[in-house]
Formats: sequence, structure tokens, C-alpha cells
Amino acid sequence: MFDTRCDIAATPAESITLLDLQRMVRATLESRFVAPLWISAEVSELKLNRSGHCYLNLVEKGTNDGAPRAEARAMIWRSAYTTIAAKFAAATGATLAAGIGILVRVVVTYHEVYGFSLQIVDIDPSYTLGEVERRRRQTIAQLHDDGVWDMNHELRLPRPALRIAVISSRTAAGYQDFMNELRRTPYRFAVTLVESLMQGDTAEVSIIAALDYVAAHEEEFDVVAIIRGGGSTSDLALFDSYRIASHVAQFPLPIVTGIGHDKDVSVADMVAHTMCKTPTAVATLLVELADAEISTIESLAQQLRDSVVARIGSERLRLERSTSELARSSAVMLNGWRLGLDNAEQRIHDEARSMIRRADERLAAVESIVESSSPKKILRLGFAIVRGADGRRVNMDAVAKGDSLSIEVAEGTIEGVVTQKRKN
Repeated sequence: MFDTRCDIAATPAESITLLDLQRMVRATLESRFVAPLWISAEVSELKLNRSGHCYLNLVEKGTNDGAPRAEARAMIWRSAYTTIAAKFAAATGATLAAGIGILVRVVVTYHEVYGFSLQIVDIDPSYTLGEVERRRRQTIAQLHDDGVWDMNHELRLPRPALRIAVISSRTAAGYQDFMNELRRTPYRFAVTLVESLMQGDTAEVSIIAALDYVAAHEEEFDVVAIIRGGGSTSDLALFDSYRIASHVAQFPLPIVTGIGHDKDVSVADMVAHTMCKTPTAVATLLVELADAEISTIESLAQQLRDSVVARIGSERLRLERSTSELARSSAVMLNGWRLGLDNAEQRIHDEARSMIRRADERLAAVESIVESSSPKKILRLGFAIVRGADGRRVNMDAVAKGDSLSIEVAEGTIEGVVTQKRKN
């Protein structure tokens, strides 16, 4: 612990002026902090003066609510700023800016008018790189804890994906490369640019606003492409932001990223449906999806043609077999029917002859009966047929005395007149 005791009289009679107090504070600080110190903090504000001096506001935030726990003004004089800024840019690929964590060597100063401040005389860029990695790891862990890490991965990427929402800056070289790659293809992609800042203090808010717009019109799009050209490690650390990564992970449409850095993979890349190294690679992926769909359709069409040809051949063979079988069966049936007709004809002839024979037999029997009952035979037995004058047969009641009669006997006819009749 630092010794904070100060033996100063505290009675009204022994009062001192404000200037005296400020000088005492200054002397105490300068005597206590003789050598420069290394401190870590976050840059909350940074302003480069036209004179070349750099003025910063440093802050240390709470771990839970993010509220400042400590805050101090700092400056880098023009004589040191060029060296410090160049050292930081060479190591990190970025410039000093608000929102980054730094480890700096400071001289504690105190001015009677301007108060407490820190003069930065050196910087350790490796701390900033480590801070970026720490935040990145924290973002990854939080996304896993939220249970959203794989949500965008699990969406189905349409094939082909022709309606594309692009989140980028209109003037970005990466966007131009993306569009040029699509224009070289025969496909009619419908590209809607949702403009967004892709670097700077307000880039996070801008990108999230662009994602929210696309989400509100999701039925108009098949896929979302987030594209950005290359940049420094610090610039690209924007895509390790928890807010951006969380939006990407939970987005209702598949997201393809082409943030344009070959070495590192951002957290947004990790949770997006598909990661590509560059904006051009994103366009190539979309073209390949369309190519794959065309190939699939052509393959299916060829399979259909082959299937139809095979089916026609099979049906033709089946028809030929059926025709042959029909001809054979028809011949067999015809022969069967012909044999049946022959048999039927023979049966008819046989039956007819049998019927004729039976009829002849019956006729002979009838003739025998008729012959046995014929008048001639009866007449030969001694009977006679008596007819009247009109030639009709008569009986006892039909004749009277004096009627002429014709009596037929076996040998001839006897003509006579009734002289008398007697009943038996």
C-alpha cells in the first residue's frame, strides 16, 4: 500500500491557499512517482491536435456493468507521438483509436490549473494484441453459453441462391470485386446492397442496423453476404464483437462472410453459415451453387431421358413378346375352336342321323299303325263304308228311307237306296 498520510495543520488559523494546496499535491505526486510507470487502460477518447500533440482519455471499466471505475486524462507530446504511433502501427497493423486497450508507460503529472494527468512516453503493442485475443475468447465463450453458436450453421443454404443481400460499403474495393465476379457469369443474380460502415467507431452499430433491415425483409432474400476488403488486425477485430457475432449466429437467413483476411478467422466468420477468405470467393461460392444446381438439373434430365429410353425399349420388347404370345395363343385358340367346331359338326351329324333314324323308326311304327288301321285293310276284313249322296259318311240317324247311299267295300262301290233301317 502507498502511504497516503500528509502532516498538515488543519485549523482555521493555519489555513493555506488553493494554490498552496495544489503545489503541495504536485510536489507530493512528483516525489512519490519519480520514475515512469506501466499502466493498462482503455482509450475512451482520442484527439490529435493540429499542433501534433495527441490528447486521450483513459478509462478502466467494471467487469459487470461496464461503468468506469477509474478515469484520467493523458497526452502524448508531439515529440514522442510519431515514434509511439509508428511503433504501435508496425506491431498491430492499426492506429491508436478509441475503444482499444493499451499498455503504456506514463509519467504522473499534476498542474495547478489543469489538474491530474498522465504523459505517455512509451507503449507496448503486444498488450493490445493480447487484449484483442482476450475479448475474442470471451465472445466465443459467451456465444457457446448462449447456445447460439451453431444456429446459422444449421440453416439450409438455398441452391441456387440468386437473391442476395450484401452488407458492405458501396465504395469498398471488395464490393466491386464481388460484383465484377458475378457479372462474368450467365446467371441473373438479384443483388441488394445494404450499405454499412465497415470500420470506425460507429461501424458496429451500422452493421447491426444493416442486419436488422435484412431480417425485417427476409422473405425477399435467399442469402446474406457480409463482405469487406483486407485491413489491419485492429480493424478486423470489429468482427470479433459479441453484438455482431450474436446477430450473425441467430440470423434467420444463411450468412456468407468474405471479410478479406487470410491469416485470422473472426468470430463472425466462425458463427456464419459459410466463411470465405475474400469477397471474390463469396461470389465464386454463389456461382458454384448455381453451377451445381444446373449440373443437378442436367443430370436429372439425362437420367429421365435414359429412364424413358429404357422404359420404351422395355415396353417395346414386352409388346413384341405380347404380340408373339397373342399370335401363338390365338393360333392355339383358333385350332381349339376349329377342333371344337369339327367335333360339334360331327356330333351334330351323328345326332342328326340318330334323330333321323329314330324318326324313321317312329315313322315306320306309325305307318305300321296307320297301315293296320287303314280303311282298305278294314274293308278287306269285310267292313264297308256308307256315304250319303253328298259323299259324306253317314250313320243310322242321318239316313232315312228312300235316301241314296254309296257303299264302299274292298272290291268296289255299291249304289243303293234305303228301303228299311233297323237299330241293334
